[in-house]
Amino acid sequence: MQHFPYFMDNYCPLECACYGRVVQCSDKGVDRVPYGIPYNSRYVLLMNNHIDRIQLDLLSEYRTMEFLALTNNRLTDGAIEGAFEGVPALKRLYLDTNQLRSVPADLPMSLEELRLDNNRVELMSDAAWSHCSGLLILSMSNNSLGNGSTSLPRAVLSPLCKLQTLNLDHNQLTSVPLGLPLSIKELYLKGNWIEEFRNGAFNGRSELVVLDLSKNRLTNKGLLRDSLLNASHLESLNLEGNRLKQIPKHLPVSLKTLNLEDNLVTSVKKRAFGALKSLEHLGLARNKIFKVAVGAFRTLPVLHQLDLGHNALRQVPRQLPVSLHSVALTHNRIQAVPRDAFCWGNATLSQSGLVRVQLQNNLIDLSDIDTQAFRCLRGFQVVHFY
Repeated sequence: MQHFPYFMDNYCPLECACYGRVVQCSDKGVDRVPYGIPYNSRYVLLMNNHIDRIQLDLLSEYRTMEFLALTNNRLTDGAIEGAFEGVPALKRLYLDTNQLRSVPADLPMSLEELRLDNNRVELMSDAAWSHCSGLLILSMSNNSLGNGSTSLPRAVLSPLCKLQTLNLDHNQLTSVPLGLPLSIKELYLKGNWIEEFRNGAFNGRSELVVLDLSKNRLTNKGLLRDSLLNASHLESLNLEGNRLKQIPKHLPVSLKTLNLEDNLVTSVKKRAFGALKSLEHLGLARNKIFKVAVGAFRTLPVLHQLDLGHNALRQVPRQLPVSLHSVALTHNRIQAVPRDAFCWGNATLSQSGLVRVQLQNNLIDLSDIDTQAFRCLRGFQVVHFY
């Protein structure tokens, strides 16, 4: 009887396609890991199948496997218990879109990226992370973390001392987790139920560069004075779609991008952005802004883009920064363009840096407009009334 070539490196299972040390078994309708995947495989792709369990000790012989993708299968907690602990070189493990309720407890020490998005995970403990302290990327969006009444246990992720990217979008967290690893550079918390951001999220100087808190329930009261005190490297802050009634105070001076769109802000005071000298992009669209103090934006010396569309402004804000490249003022109630809106200070002596001014869907009567208000612009092609 001919021996089945299970151990031959050049064998490829009938259900799969093999390209060197890449084994492609995705979209094959299989309900088990195919028999005969070569032991020297580095990348094993099993996405979009019906796999509901991994045979015990099946993966322990795969000493060189670096990437295992099991996205969109039918795996449960019991079905993967003990499956990954004997895979010494595994760096990337994709278990997203399955039926898991907890974080696997036997993750290999070699792991650098773990994706558990679109599962049913409700809880996690620091014991789950103790084996993989070298994890760099953890993505757990679209789960049930927090259950709408709690947040994660304090410092539950502290074993992940090298973590750089954490995605907890679309869970049920009510507050920003406390005691997060200081190494995190990107933190995504979009679409949770967060009402407060307490100090203590980072117990020490954080490396955070990108923070997304959009589509939550934050109020000005919930965004505390020292919430971002330790985030001295933060460059991008997204607060879109919350319940803020005022421009938040005490924001990191390192910010380059600030998104406050789709909130409840009604006015912009003169010193609202006073300390944000590095801000380049500012989004204030879809608020209820009807009043902007004279020179409220002039304290932003490198601001390039400003979006004030879909508000209740009756005139173009005065003394806009001369650094602006584009300003959006569409869908307001603007009737007047003051002479010192675009052209004031240095801009009166030379051409403005503006290349796009959007004034569509307002109440401007072109027959009444003061052309001197645009005297420093490069030409009327910069201004869009319709």
